[in-house]
Amino acid sequence: MRLVRVGSKQFQKLCERNVCRNKRITESVRSIIENVKLYGDDAVIKYTKKFDKVKLAPKDLKVSECETSGAYQDINSEFVSTFKAVLNNITKFYSKQLKKSWKIKDADGVLLGEKVTPLDRVGVYVPSGTVPLVSSVYMTVIPARMAGVKKIVVVTPPNEYRSVNPHILVVANLLKVDEIYKVGGAQAIAALAFGTRTIPKVDKIVGPGNAYVTEAKRQVFGYCGIDMLAGPTEVVIIANHLSDMKFIKADLEAQAEHFMGLSILITNSKKIVKIFKKENLKGFIILVKNMDEAADITNMLAPEHVEVLTNNPNRITKRIHNAGAIFSGPY
Repeated sequence: MRLVRVGSKQFQKLCERNVCRNKRITESVRSIIENVKLYGDDAVIKYTKKFDKVKLAPKDLKVSECETSGAYQDINSEFVSTFKAVLNNITKFYSKQLKKSWKIKDADGVLLGEKVTPLDRVGVYVPSGTVPLVSSVYMTVIPARMAGVKKIVVVTPPNEYRSVNPHILVVANLLKVDEIYKVGGAQAIAALAFGTRTIPKVDKIVGPGNAYVTEAKRQVFGYCGIDMLAGPTEVVIIANHLSDMKFIKADLEAQAEHFMGLSILITNSKKIVKIFKKENLKGFIILVKNMDEAADITNMLAPEHVEVLTNNPNRITKRIHNAGAIFSGPY
């Protein structure tokens, strides 16, 4: 890992966000979307063969009941046993976010309000490249079910065996996903946005993806709703001399699984700096004077994820207000 000094040019680069779109990706995605609109399943099959190196027929795109039931044979039984605990935890969290319809009367007796109506169809994109993101199934399908969405469709890239990662299939099945399709990339987003003979058009597309998926979501927005345009994943870890080195290393290694991911370790411990400068991990280290400065720098970076792995995390957490998600405590 590389040591970066506060105020240096490298530090300024870390604080910046690259908002420039890649013209090559933009044009490539535009062409894919137009072809899917014009040629439907044929275009989806063509791009699946080109990008995923898998030859499928239209009838093969939809995951069959036989494939889903067979997936249970390919996973550890302990994986299924943890499902209920994960489901309960996520349900409990999202229950606090559920919106409800409401009405009020103004001074003239006029009734005002907001009617909350679930969407009819939602498409969920689940990446399955270097590391299949099973967590994406949990974190998108569960809230959609809780909101009352009538039909949930999952799209995910096929593997070299013309099938889908069994863990993704099992979780989707346990969550009662209505349909699963073996298609990924920009062609999957286009198929969900405009529909094909095989893949149904949806009202909204959610879920993370690579630069091509994100650009496709940007281009179909307006024809179809989207959740957001996510950039490359990033994590900031705040640690001091009392932090568990194994936890720091494990989370930095986990972040390294993401090809375009960014890892930043902020610490006031010279010992930690010395240890992790020798680690063969991609990412940066920032040495600060104290934990207050660590929080201030975190706010400047405004990362997707922040981990406060100190013995007194609450004091630091209270100072952090620019972050997507904060994980507080030495766990």
